Amino acid sequence: MSAAPTTTAPWQLGATELGAAVARGELTAAEVVESHLERIAAVNPAVNAVTQLMADAAREAARETDRRRAAGEPLGPLAGVPFTVKENIRVAGWATTHGVPRFRDHVAETDAPPVRRLRAAGAIPIGHANMSDLSISSDAESQLYGRTYNPWDRTRNPGGTSGGDGVAVAVGMAALGLGNDSGGSVRLPAAFNGVAGLKPSYGRFAADHRILGQEPMLASQLIPVDGPFARSVADLRAAFEALAGADPQDPRAVPAPLRGPRPTRPITVGVVVDPAGIGVHPEIGAAAVDAAEALVEAGYEVEEVRIPRLSEALECYGKLIMTEFGLSWPRVRQLLTEKGARNVDLFLERTPHEDLGEFLRQTGVRLGLQRDWAALMETHPLLLTPTCPHPVPGVDVFSEDTDAEGHARLTLPRAVCAVTSLIGVPAVNVPSGFADGLPQSLQLIGRMYREDQCLDAAEVLERCFGALTPVDPRP
Repeated sequence: MSAAPTTTAPWQLGATELGAAVARGELTAAEVVESHLERIAAVNPAVNAVTQLMADAAREAARETDRRRAAGEPLGPLAGVPFTVKENIRVAGWATTHGVPRFRDHVAETDAPPVRRLRAAGAIPIGHANMSDLSISSDAESQLYGRTYNPWDRTRNPGGTSGGDGVAVAVGMAALGLGNDSGGSVRLPAAFNGVAGLKPSYGRFAADHRILGQEPMLASQLIPVDGPFARSVADLRAAFEALAGADPQDPRAVPAPLRGPRPTRPITVGVVVDPAGIGVHPEIGAAAVDAAEALVEAGYEVEEVRIPRLSEALECYGKLIMTEFGLSWPRVRQLLTEKGARNVDLFLERTPHEDLGEFLRQTGVRLGLQRDWAALMETHPLLLTPTCPHPVPGVDVFSEDTDAEGHARLTLPRAVCAVTSLIGVPAVNVPSGFADGLPQSLQLIGRMYREDQCLDAAEVLERCFGALTPVDPRP
């Protein structure tokens, strides 16, 4: 199914392979960057994922890496590894556009914390990547850069809102991507394009989501997190290790260890095949069964469980986000097209923004939900569930005729992604084969700051299902 070429070029290698090859002198960082720039020139016209190409800056960073190696200076584990950065994350010297004309000239003076940390590990930003306008819709189409296309099928959704990074990694334009996730915006593009993705625990990675210096409000402080894309779980782990840790630029970031205590007994994985009760595609359900069997063979215990208070959690998620959004929506709406605004209009119709008393009550509901999740994960430290229970949707998920009830049905497949973002727990997306000929994935959800356990189990599934990318874009 994968259309990867038979010859090996640097752009085909994973992040850890590239970093090791540069450290050993088998490849120069300059060769790695040029190979990826050539790949971008060859395939980006077909997928439109890379927006602002940082070619000269990447070449200069590669020359500096090669100079340091020649001088015998230590290199980071990701030396010479190219990565893309979502259009809403700062890269010094480049506009942080959020995909809209209003911020076209908003040039960043400094790197955002995750960009700085990847650079410190030796990685090289090679370009910004496309997203939906202001990260609002469930696609990757922006006013400034147009539509990003799924390389497996141009008529299917590449995932939002970090779709540009998911596509860039899938086709080999970068070994890593950096996006953000507040309800599936890393995991769904990873799933729809056949790559691995990580939504970290709240506070695991330092981030800075200010726009024009304005601090985000409470829900926007608690729910969105930055997270990486990669083509293998090993590469995802390397990105995780580079990004994790306390940082003076973000007081929320905690110094939690990369690995927690080793379990004294087999880990019990709770399997949730159809969490929202909306039906699961047969191939996706079969993959979940195969994954459970693979985990048992690897020494895990497996049993079916239910997501605690799912409907109440979705209501809490909607009320917290929409109450904050409703305050600024008349002003924000002016920055969007009518099509782009439709998604939020439907959300607000379903979940009108509440008064202060109800908003504050929902902050308490969130804490109660976190308690219930912690109790479940005390006995089931990992949960296994489809990232999306249905095959990759078409490009336009919502039509002009979609009403609030239809909008609710269309968003239910993302229910677990939304709730895990609300709760703050980590989740790793791992490809698990194909459904209707297109990539499908499972996600492993862990306890707070136990990304290590998610990644360990994801490696088991990766050995079971294999890697799907890099892939050449299909016409």
